[in-house]
Amino acid sequence: MFNETFKLSNGVEIPKLGLGTWLLDDAQAAQAVRDAVSIGYRHIDTAQDYMNEASVGKGIRSCGVAREELFITTKVAAELKNYDAVTQSIDESLAKIGLEYIDLLIIHSPQPWKKFRGENRYFEENKEVWKAMEDAYKAGKVKAIGLSNFLEDDIENIIASCEIKPMVNQILAHVSNTPFELIEFCQKNDILVEAYSPIAHGAILDNAEIKAIADKYGVSVAQLCLRYDLQLGLVVIPKTANPDHMRNNAELDFVISDEDMETLKNVERIRDYGEHSFFPVFGGKLK
Repeated sequence: MFNETFKLSNGVEIPKLGLGTWLLDDAQAAQAVRDAVSIGYRHIDTAQDYMNEASVGKGIRSCGVAREELFITTKVAAELKNYDAVTQSIDESLAKIGLEYIDLLIIHSPQPWKKFRGENRYFEENKEVWKAMEDAYKAGKVKAIGLSNFLEDDIENIIASCEIKPMVNQILAHVSNTPFELIEFCQKNDILVEAYSPIAHGAILDNAEIKAIADKYGVSVAQLCLRYDLQLGLVVIPKTANPDHMRNNAELDFVISDEDMETLKNVERIRDYGEHSFFPVFGGKLK
């Protein structure tokens, strides 16, 4: 699994499986990166909003693998919506992580989190953010640039005026909540889709319908969910600090049948993400 990659529109190769670091604190993040790399992971995903870039960087620099063998993603904070602030934040991310370049830089959200999916779409502001990212790309500070949580019209807004097209869109996509139209739109526009929370942040691990299909293949629910997204052509970025889970998440050497894929595509939507339901990406609202 670790050797499998997708190719971005600019020719850069991105590993299909990555390690997510959302909600990992400083103490966890560095060790999680070291553990993941020792297991075989080469793709690490962080963000300015995660507040753990420095620790992720510490893990990267102490993992014993050459920088050029790793694929590192970070994301511009959702609240930054002007050229100068974004440009400064990119330099700060590079300094915190301690790298000369970032492999993939993403706009974390089309809107600030407290206004996520609100009436103000921040179209003009996002054009400014994108311009700063294009300039960072041209300067060699980043190898690829993309989006996260962008809907079709958000993406069209960027495409309409950009010099460099977005290469990825990282979105919530898992069994029971798969935005098929958005995925198809991205793929038609040569934008690779990355799935965050591909195991629904753990909310579907006890789903009897999904478990029955997983049992049929002799795999865990988590493995089935990751394989499902991969067969849709998506990068998967499961988050964990547990080395056993890291290994389990990488053991995906099986194929889900077309019939079972159709069943999984139509699993009743799960709307309750437990203690994390208040996060905007899960449909909640920050106070």
